[in-house]
Amino acid sequence: MSACVPTRPDHTSRTTRASRFQRPHSPPSDASGAPGEGGSRRGRFKIAGSDVSASITVFLIAVPMSLGLAVAIGAPLQAGLIGAAVGGIVAGLLGGSPLQVSGPSAGLTVVTAELIQRYGWRTTCGIVICAGLVQVLLGSLKAARNALAVSPAIVHGTLAGIGVAIALAQLHIVLGGSPQSSATANALALPEQLANVRPAAPLIGALTIAVLALWPRLPGRTGRILRKTPAALASVALATAVAALAAPRIARVDLPSWRSHALPEMPEGPVLALVAAVLTVTLVASLESLLSAVAVDKLAADRATTAGTAPVPRSDLDRELRAQGASNMLTGLLGGLPISGGAVRSSANVRAGAVSRASTVLHGVWVLLAAALLVGVLEWIPLAALAALVMVVGIQMVSFAHIRNVHRHREFLVYATTVAGVVLFGVLEGVAVGVAVAVAVAMHRLARTRIVAEVTSDGIHHVRARGQLTFLAVPRLSRALSQVPRGAHAVVELDGSFMDHAAYETLQTWQDCHVAQGGKVEVTGRTGIRVSGSASHPAHNCCRPWTPWRNHHCSEHAPPAEASTPSRPARTRHLASGLSAFQRNTAPLVRDELARLAREGQQPTQLFLTCADSRLVTSMITSSGPGDLFTVRNVGNLVPPTGSEAGDDSVAAAIEYAVDVLGVESITICGHSGCGAMQALLNGPAEGGANTPLRRWLRHGTPSLKRMTSRSHSWARISGRLPTDVVEQLCLTNVVQQLEHLRQHESVKRRLAEGTLELHGMYFHVGEAQAYLLVDGARVGETIEVFERVPPSVDAGQPVPPLPSHTELPSHAKPVTRPKPSSHSELEDLNA
Repeated sequence: MSACVPTRPDHTSRTTRASRFQRPHSPPSDASGAPGEGGSRRGRFKIAGSDVSASITVFLIAVPMSLGLAVAIGAPLQAGLIGAAVGGIVAGLLGGSPLQVSGPSAGLTVVTAELIQRYGWRTTCGIVICAGLVQVLLGSLKAARNALAVSPAIVHGTLAGIGVAIALAQLHIVLGGSPQSSATANALALPEQLANVRPAAPLIGALTIAVLALWPRLPGRTGRILRKTPAALASVALATAVAALAAPRIARVDLPSWRSHALPEMPEGPVLALVAAVLTVTLVASLESLLSAVAVDKLAADRATTAGTAPVPRSDLDRELRAQGASNMLTGLLGGLPISGGAVRSSANVRAGAVSRASTVLHGVWVLLAAALLVGVLEWIPLAALAALVMVVGIQMVSFAHIRNVHRHREFLVYATTVAGVVLFGVLEGVAVGVAVAVAVAMHRLARTRIVAEVTSDGIHHVRARGQLTFLAVPRLSRALSQVPRGAHAVVELDGSFMDHAAYETLQTWQDCHVAQGGKVEVTGRTGIRVSGSASHPAHNCCRPWTPWRNHHCSEHAPPAEASTPSRPARTRHLASGLSAFQRNTAPLVRDELARLAREGQQPTQLFLTCADSRLVTSMITSSGPGDLFTVRNVGNLVPPTGSEAGDDSVAAAIEYAVDVLGVESITICGHSGCGAMQALLNGPAEGGANTPLRRWLRHGTPSLKRMTSRSHSWARISGRLPTDVVEQLCLTNVVQQLEHLRQHESVKRRLAEGTLELHGMYFHVGEAQAYLLVDGARVGETIEVFERVPPSVDAGQPVPPLPSHTELPSHAKPVTRPKPSSHSELEDLNA
């Protein structure tokens, strides 16, 4: 495969002053916690102040949410508190996602409600125990990553269908009634419920929803202070206060005595039905937990990047799945609700500043204390307020962002049928319907490959195949290839990302036959195959991302440059063709990331100043992406010294903006081999030549030339060798000299004194495709300036090791003298 697939940039802490060439690795975690997880390597459980405050925030969200979910499914209210406490303490201690908060979740509400109606509460607890055991088994078999292989359209469709069912059920309670046994029954009974509505419950529910919606938008300084209280707690507290004054007879929470709490029993009933129930709980709980863990990783990485906090290790999904299973086994044994990782509580935990699993565990402790000591307070809460809270959560599970994404990727049919299946038939049945539709859509796409054959004005026969080339498309591919006359020049364009063995053999056999008959074949495209000339000489595919343009002859049989020089209209078409290829192939892959950067603004960590030479592709040689580098390019990668009469402040302005406004952590000046600007400096100005803008600009490179020819300075070397010629020596010396100019800028000088900025020198050898870094700590001035090769296998967390100060040049390079000029003119230039 040679398609240019941009990668999402790593989220690294802005406090780590490592360049993009030296990204640090996250520390590994162990069973007892690791640095960054609130535990030391010796297993000590450390609690930070931010963890305590975050745990209180999550606790204030978890209590009303857990009670509301218990009301929604008809379970004992204590079961919600038990589930919240077990999820916080057990999953918090054992889980692989340090900042994820587990507890009763909205995603399991519909499933649990159906089980309670069919088998009763005690049997449902037994089913939860069995589901937890299956989760532990799957986690031990390393199946967590495989669970995420399900199509996102099916996953989000399942959650959206559950959200619709939750909203329909809770709407009946908000209206003062009772929910029915299914989403369909709730929808059909809604007109009758509206006809018999009583005002108290709907008004309390409407007040709860209004506070939930408006609380995060409170303006001013007072609003900022009030917003520190979670919206869920504020809405339920206000609704409780209003109900106590205006509706004293409204239905409220009724917590029975713990002595009457029901414990589980062994499941009884049809075996297949019980197995289906266990698998349904396992599927929903596992998917919701794993998706939430992935989302928490993204939130934590974004927080580390934007707020400068310490990075949190990525989740161990198999460990998290085992912890969820252990938690469900314990909550089932204690008669609690089934649990999973929750996006609402977890996101609140991250935003509240939690830095380790201590916040999750503490929130579970607070829930236990509330269940024991605050029973009288909890019984004042109106059921309508809890139902309204859960209804809003259900509505939020239908994400319009997910709908836009699945529509953009042409999977809305899969999403819609999954939603409909969950609402009409149930969770497991809805997932089965979604999988069936996804398979049907995939087969339809495989069979819809478009293949056309045409002849251009220059007599070249083009066969274009757009889509996936599988055995289903082989008959049409064979027909199109048979239309190419014997001995003709043919170009086969493959615009797809997959080719199976049957299609490959068909194409290869035809190509061999056509070349044997005197024809010429070129196969190009995104499938990773590029065969030109004959079958025995496949062309290299190294430049596939850039082939719409003219200068990339990666084939060993590439024509000479002058033979391929396009006409003026053809050169114009290169730009349009490249833009079209970007919109078709690359834009869908980077659109989400660029949209995020557009919302959040740029936050690059490095200023990269290099030459305008067209052979330097900065994003390629640094493996960087959008938002990573603040790039400045000019002829000769020059930095005009402060106070010079440059007549152009663009470079100084860019440096000031990057250092003072963007707050970059490092600046790199990158030179390169064969630099035309350095060659022009060596050649010197022509006698009587005009004072052109280029000539005035190159004056800023004169200090580099003087530095190189000065008797007090030795020559730079590259990874143990001397430069090959005078031009390369000047290219290296220019990097060192421009770093000196850079240090003179006030903003740079200030940040260097503060220790918050690093400067790097870099040299890129175009012919070798090799990058060299000016070794940290290598003394400059009167000693040798060393550029060290960056090996392909360098550890991203380790800098290129500096050479010791006593390192000597190899014997063949002693004594340290400047290379003999290759021509008389060069000698004159050096002595000028």
